[in-house]
Amino acid sequence: MDNRIPHEALVLVGDGARALFFRNAGTPENLKLVVEDVFENENPATRDQGADQPGRTFASVGARRSAVEQTDWHQIAEDRFAEEVATALYRGAQQGRYQRLVIVAPPKTLGVLRKALHKTVADKVVAELPKDLTSHPVQDIERLLLA
Repeated sequence: MDNRIPHEALVLVGDGARALFFRNAGTPENLKLVVEDVFENENPATRDQGADQPGRTFASVGARRSAVEQTDWHQIAEDRFAEEVATALYRGAQQGRYQRLVIVAPPKTLGVLRKALHKTVADKVVAELPKDLTSHPVQDIERLLLA
């Protein structure tokens, strides 16, 4: 997949807590990213979301007990957020808001997004970059995407 970003392409820079939607008002060689929308997801750490200790299970025969792994509420919230972003991308595609899409996200988030993308959206993806750039200023994002 060519990592060049076409003129007027929608560029999603996201992670499990934040999604920045940009439009490339420049050229593939001279990016000019313009913010179109920002989604934020308040997602505290798992320790702040679940007060219960991990549970224990009992064997059906005998007295054996086993620990149950604690639910990772933080990761569940990040995955749900990625699914909400995928839904927003689908709505945008249905409304004709973009013809080409570039997705920049950490590998784990990128995987969740890929699974959640509707075929209509997946067909518009022209490039993917497995990086976390959500905390960078726009100028740094432009520079890093051109590298």
